[in-house]
Amino acid sequence: MRILHTMLRVGNLERALAFYTEVLGMKLLRQQDYPAGRFTLAFVGYGEEREEAAIELTHNWDTDHYELGTGFGHIALEVDDAAAYCDAVKQRGGEVVREAGPMKHGTTVIAFLRDPDGYLIELIQKA
Repeated sequence: MRILHTMLRVGNLERALAFYTEVLGMKLLRQQDYPAGRFTLAFVGYGEEREEAAIELTHNWDTDHYELGTGFGHIALEVDDAAAYCDAVKQRGGEVVREAGPMKHGTTVIAFLRDPDGYLIELIQKA
């Protein structure tokens, strides 16, 4: 068994795809429109879905934004250098909401980004 994907509902698919591909460097793995249901599914990730987990971006055509709620926490990405990655994200127009540094009560270096729909992405620096 393995994790296949995490699904996020996005208000503007083009904006979300630009963030995940241009700012975070993921690839658009596949995309399918469902006209009868008035939605589009786009899968992004760093590798092929048969080998790695992906993020499913669900765009319901008649909804331009969502309330994030209190249950969802974040998506986590492993990076070699969290501070350098934060700098690169800012240069590409992304929002860093917590700069790289040790986690509270620990030594692991982390940082947090926010995607265009408000979802948090945690960067965890390789040990």
